[in-house]
Amino acid sequence: MQSNPINTIPLQQFIQQVKIADMSQQKEIKLDIKTAKQLAFTLGEVTSKLTQDYDNLMHILKNTANDTVTVELDGGGFSNQK
Repeated sequence: MQSNPINTIPLQQFIQQVKIADMSQQKEIKLDIKTAKQLAFTLGEVTSKLTQDYDNLMHILKNTANDTVTVELDGGGFSNQK
């Protein structure tokens, strides 16, 4: 199952904005509604993708947990070859 890549640019821009604000010791960050909506949408997509990946992983692990592994111990041996 192939999915479209998530556009993480709004997240990257927000993180950069926070870094700049922190370095310049700003007290607040303001986002216009368009930027806030893009950020919220991207966060929703990322959360949804993580949940989907987690569910797929759990399904795979559940199916492979029933596999049986057989280990045979034959005692081995040592030889005095030099």
